[in-house]
Amino acid sequence: MEDGGNFDFVITSLQGINYSAGSNPVNLAHEFSRKYRVLYVNYPADRMSVLRHRQDPEIRKRINVIKGKEDSLVKIKDNLWTLYPKTILESISQIGSNLIFDFLNKINNRRFAKEISKAVHTLGFRNIVVFCDSDMFRSFYLKDLLKPAKFVYYSRDNMIAVEWWKKQGVRIEAALIRKADLAVANSVFLSNYCKKFNPNSFYVGQGCDVSSFDSSLITDPPPADIRDIRKPIIGYIGVLYKLRLDIEAILFIAKQRPEWSIVLIGPEDEAFKNSNLHSLPNVYFLGSKPPASLPPYLNCFDVAINPQILNEVTIGNYPRKIDEYLAIGKPTVATLTEAMSVFKDHVYLATSKEDYLNLIGLGLKENTPEKTLAREKFARGHTWEANANEIYKAIG
Repeated sequence: MEDGGNFDFVITSLQGINYSAGSNPVNLAHEFSRKYRVLYVNYPADRMSVLRHRQDPEIRKRINVIKGKEDSLVKIKDNLWTLYPKTILESISQIGSNLIFDFLNKINNRRFAKEISKAVHTLGFRNIVVFCDSDMFRSFYLKDLLKPAKFVYYSRDNMIAVEWWKKQGVRIEAALIRKADLAVANSVFLSNYCKKFNPNSFYVGQGCDVSSFDSSLITDPPPADIRDIRKPIIGYIGVLYKLRLDIEAILFIAKQRPEWSIVLIGPEDEAFKNSNLHSLPNVYFLGSKPPASLPPYLNCFDVAINPQILNEVTIGNYPRKIDEYLAIGKPTVATLTEAMSVFKDHVYLATSKEDYLNLIGLGLKENTPEKTLAREKFARGHTWEANANEIYKAIG
């Protein structure tokens, strides 16, 4: 399958094709479409969402499709179409009874599969590969109903660690991985998890578009709100959520090294808003920034950090921000996890707040042009093309 081949992709996902925060399945859909025909299936509306969130633009879109006011099947570009299924599914995720859940889930899957089949027939797809992006409930019976040439389960987050998924997800995801022809994952941790249920499970890496994270392209002066912050700057870019980040580690670094400036860029949850970090004179919260404006901020950092807190949600996570940090050549310190093992030659990996303190100091001291170039080269190898090629190999 590495050289193309006679397949057409059908992608089912938890995220719509217009998801604004960046999405692996959407990026892969565009990459797959360079060699194959691709149908990206948006999630259908469910009954509870229609009742509660009728004014949400995504729900309104789906209602308009069902009423025939908007097209269900839309061409995005050559080789890529997206489908808005003309159906409403039952809201079943929090049902405790396995018997009732399975009964209703079969009904949902039949409705879902019927809409996909219509689109596949309209497009003239043959030998389809269903690429299921963690859509464990709606896609559970698609292998039986659509009879694809291959059914691939794609794991990119430890979904069942999130409370919302636990009630049925622990049972259903394991069963779906077992029945899949193969599973692929974007982290070593998740590929090992999938191997517990299916020996045909593969680590395929992570794609990332780091083309804008190039220090040679940054010619304007630093942004005004970071321009006068004292060096060295130890920085983080991303969501500031207690569930994912170690507030105590950041506090420890800031208090132990008052001569360092700690710059945090991204939206805060209540825990961060109410933390003592806001009372420290060397900690700067710069708020959320548009994605296109981030490279100049990152370019001002002396060391970039990703102080993840270790829990079920983060332990298998592949942090795309690490590729961005490295692509711009920055010394980077991150929490040691199984997923981070692929970065071990280019990232300082910490197991404690004391480690963070020492390794940031090491990053400041050891930074050389040679190390900078090695980081950039490594990160630029993590392209969506390389990611897709690994997936093709696994399918083949």
